Amino acid sequence: MGLVKRFVNKFLKNVFKKKKHVKLGLYGPPNGGKTTLANQICKDWLGEEMGSVSNVAHETREVHIKEQINIERNGKELTFNLVDTPGIATKIDYEDFIKKGMKKEEAKKRAKEATKGVIDSIKWLDNMDAVIVVLDSTEDPYSQVNITIIGNLQARDIPVLIVANKIDLKRSNIKKIESAFPQYGIVGISAKYGKNKNKFYDSLFDLVK
Repeated sequence: MGLVKRFVNKFLKNVFKKKKHVKLGLYGPPNGGKTTLANQICKDWLGEEMGSVSNVAHETREVHIKEQINIERNGKELTFNLVDTPGIATKIDYEDFIKKGMKKEEAKKRAKEATKGVIDSIKWLDNMDAVIVVLDSTEDPYSQVNITIIGNLQARDIPVLIVANKIDLKRSNIKKIESAFPQYGIVGISAKYGKNKNKFYDSLFDLVK
């Protein structure tokens, strides 16, 4: 019995250890609402925000991590480390930042940091146990950036949940996203106002099994 007990204890220890270190990544194009969603999750379960939100693309230029977020729903528990990544883009032009009111030197610095952020985001995919792809549901989902993100995830066989964000806006079209990526679960939310967040949290339990 002693041998069996040791085996069971070791098994349970490994299970909980694995659960403790689940890495859940937030990915998507710039301004899709990744950090807004990260802030919503952190406020709901940790009582604090994750990072700053801006209308200027590539505001998040470094990978941000919040550890040990514990979600409880319907008697079930899920613990994970949330990884908010910089927005992925296929082209970053410093002139786009100048149009937002930045000076040339600042714009060039921002573009360089944003480019490094994109590279880091792709590198971090190798560490992810599951990924939430946050898309702006008012935008065309058939973009080169979205296809690049989904392609990278498929190549790595990483579990994916697609969040169709900004359903509070009239131009929101979830059906387009569902047509573009029928192979994945899709949940429509408004990260800004917390609309449909309970359905989103329920979907996390299906994603991270």
